[in-house]
Amino acid sequence: MKKSVINTIELIKSRRSIMPRQYNSIPIEDKDINLILEAANWAPTHKKTEPWRYKVLKNGFKDNFGKFLGEKYKEISEHYSKFKFDKLIEKVKKSSVIILICMQRDPNESIPEWEEIASVSMSVQNMWLMATNLNIGAYWSSTKLINFIGEYIPLNKGEICLGIFYMGKYSDEAPLRKPRPIQDKTKWFE
Repeated sequence: MKKSVINTIELIKSRRSIMPRQYNSIPIEDKDINLILEAANWAPTHKKTEPWRYKVLKNGFKDNFGKFLGEKYKEISEHYSKFKFDKLIEKVKKSSVIILICMQRDPNESIPEWEEIASVSMSVQNMWLMATNLNIGAYWSSTKLINFIGEYIPLNKGEICLGIFYMGKYSDEAPLRKPRPIQDKTKWFE
């Protein structure tokens, strides 16, 4: 195999969800955040709609976002748990940077919503791969609290939040992963 193919497959195999509890206190530099966002921008997109939108939260704004999530959880929860409340705030505090994963639909396009969501998801995978390459841990959370993001940060008309991308430097080994063989999930027709 060509060297670039080997490097690419090894990068893909090493991508992991690294949870905020695993992050250390080393900050992520803005130049690395910009590389991660640049990688996101190269995702495939039907009719070049580029539906991904990202909101980068850092420092005090990020920490206040954690408090917002905790209070919103307390407000809407039918079965409030102090443990979950504290965990929400702690995930944000432990993260060096949070990126809100949003999608902007073009009301004049006839592209199905699932295709736009797929484009955003591929954009996030690009971010995740670049973060992995930079030894930055990342984790995508799609809690139901994303439905209230517009109360904390302005969203454009037609823009929705699809998730919270927590990021931080980490010192531990990434967890091992061994997927079932692809042959178990593939059928060939010739």
